[in-house]
Amino acid sequence: MLLKKLTEASGVSGNEKEVRDIIIDEIKDHVDDLKIDKIGNIIVHKKGNNNSKKLMITAHMDEVGLMITDIDSMGLLKFTTVGGIDKRILVSKPVLIGKDKISGVIGAKPIHLQKREEWQSALSIDQLYIDIGVNTKEEAEKIVSIGDYVAFDSQYIELGEELVKAKALDNRVGCSLLIKLIKEIEDIDFYGVFTVMEEVGLVGAGPAAYAVDPDMSIVLEGTLCYDVPKLDDHLVPTYLGRGPAISLVDRTTLFDADFREKIVKIAEANNIPYQYRKSAMGGNDSGKIHTTKGGSITATISVPCRNIHSPTSVMSKDDYENTFKLLKVILSEYKKEEL
Repeated sequence: MLLKKLTEASGVSGNEKEVRDIIIDEIKDHVDDLKIDKIGNIIVHKKGNNNSKKLMITAHMDEVGLMITDIDSMGLLKFTTVGGIDKRILVSKPVLIGKDKISGVIGAKPIHLQKREEWQSALSIDQLYIDIGVNTKEEAEKIVSIGDYVAFDSQYIELGEELVKAKALDNRVGCSLLIKLIKEIEDIDFYGVFTVMEEVGLVGAGPAAYAVDPDMSIVLEGTLCYDVPKLDDHLVPTYLGRGPAISLVDRTTLFDADFREKIVKIAEANNIPYQYRKSAMGGNDSGKIHTTKGGSITATISVPCRNIHSPTSVMSKDDYENTFKLLKVILSEYKKEEL
């Protein structure tokens, strides 16, 4: 299954090769042009009927993770975060280190030995370590190195009939949707871009947008969901099961209102459920795309994910399928020059 393969691959920001290789293998026979730029973005062109406007659809390949910064005398590994990670989720998590995917576990002082004030707040990164099952620094240095990337070790599983649990749904869900579009869409001219290093400052999006120079862009994402009891509706950014989330505003972009309204009307006309992403927190590749070169109007369409930026993100399969349905209809309208 494509989404399983993508989410179980390791691709922490700046180290996307494993994910990039999977994507290239999936799409290489379905595009007219494919190139990898100097920083690792994949830029592809699906040729079709000429359109007066150039459309680019993007999804970022990278995920949040860790990087080894030191090895102590006992062979325990110290680390820093790569991307935005809530330190509260780190203790006891299994991880995979380096290109050989050495198994490790994030550890900390046992609660029995903690002072009362330590119980009341999350342990800092400095108080954590990764145990790889060795006893000395020399043993550790034989299998890991300072600078090695660390990914969460988490398997794709289905919960009940409707939900999926996996790591890196932000944003392998967007990658999966874009791959499916590239494979299934014919005779519609658009550019597909898989970007690098979104989680550490939208690094890949600017050069990719400069190369393509699109008139309009659609960013595909996995976005935050916090649909829990006892939270006022206006504070819930998105809900599972209510369809793709269309962004209004975030930390980096005021999304084009006319473009967004066209997408909403397309969803309504085709009886595709949708919702608005209510939160203005966070940002995505649109932040660089809409200001690059001559500029591009942008929209973001996302699949809601609970527990985002963790090893156990949860999404709805119905939301995924409805997002794909919406994208296909959007492209159909674009073909008719009605987008």
